[in-house]
Amino acid sequence: MIEPDHPELSIVRQCELVSISRSGFYYQPAGETPLNLELMRLIDRQFLETPWYGSRQMARHLRRAGYSVGRKRIRRLMAKMGLEPIYQRPRTTVPHPERQIYPYLLRELVIQRPNQVWCADITYIPMQRGFLYLVAVMDWVTRKVLSWRVSNTMDADFCIEALEEALERFGRPEIFNKTAT
Repeated sequence: MIEPDHPELSIVRQCELVSISRSGFYYQPAGETPLNLELMRLIDRQFLETPWYGSRQMARHLRRAGYSVGRKRIRRLMAKMGLEPIYQRPRTTVPHPERQIYPYLLRELVIQRPNQVWCADITYIPMQRGFLYLVAVMDWVTRKVLSWRVSNTMDADFCIEALEEALERFGRPEIFNKTAT
């Protein structure tokens, strides 16, 4: 878009017109260093054998091979190569295909007293071999955790136990919302 030999407009003015800096016009991208290209080749070879290696394990592998590399450098190179490790991801939200979607009714509601609205939320805690799932029942106004449970499976039982404990200890709320916002 910018013509360096334009008879009427200088390069500065052309850069202003297309909203780029002059240094952006003159910038010549530098390629990867020979060492980074060698590292990328080694990463690619190792990734074919161990596709679950993330940047930490890959950096450890390369250090054992005699290269002085850090995890951030390896993470950048793996991202540049489009490599993403294969590992078990948590499945916290899997809606049933026939489940009806209801409108969100709390958007305009003013919530200003305890036990008016409760919520429950499930999250996961990464462990060395898999995940633990944590459910918490909370009061929206006080943000107090009313009850909680931890489980190594996504069964509904531990969620029901947490809700039943909160109901037993604090009574019944006016509204129960399924997720925290």
